[in-house]
Amino acid sequence: MAKRQVFFSFHYNNDNWRVAQVRNMGVVEDQETFSDNSWEKVRLRSDAAIKNWIDNQLSMRSCVVVLIGSETASRKWVQYEIEQGWKRGKGVVGIYIHNLKDRFGCQDDKGKNPFEDFYIDKAINGIWKRTTPLDTDSVKMQDVCKAYDSGFYYSENVYNHIKNHIQDWIEEAIEIRNRYPK
Repeated sequence: MAKRQVFFSFHYNNDNWRVAQVRNMGVVEDQETFSDNSWEKVRLRSDAAIKNWIDNQLSMRSCVVVLIGSETASRKWVQYEIEQGWKRGKGVVGIYIHNLKDRFGCQDDKGKNPFEDFYIDKAINGIWKRTTPLDTDSVKMQDVCKAYDSGFYYSENVYNHIKNHIQDWIEEAIEIRNRYPK
């Protein structure tokens, strides 16, 4: 199976240590996907500059991997990345990382599924942040895009579970997205 170019979407302040563990697994190709240093510079710019940076990064990727921590679902840029990833025909998948240890050796609370607040359209390439369906062609994104939780408590087990499955989850997300209009 070929390595994929992926875009990792996450809450930087809370989860960058956990995300680094996933990114360093070497299972997926993430060249220039999300350099911590470049994000540090970009996040201090205007909203337009941040959107432009995200859009440019997404154009080179086949899948958006949302690494879900305790507050990921509420983050403005994570929501934007999910929406833009879907609109651009990218696979979208979530992976819970709350039970990976941070730099202090602590785990976190499980966060909300970030796909809960979105609806997608089965007939056109549409995605909306809503609490109710737009019409009969609308389906909750959480019913289409999967969010994987290892079910393990110990960080080492969570790490190994993600490492052993992330490539398959990415491929599945791309296959799922290909079933919908682009």
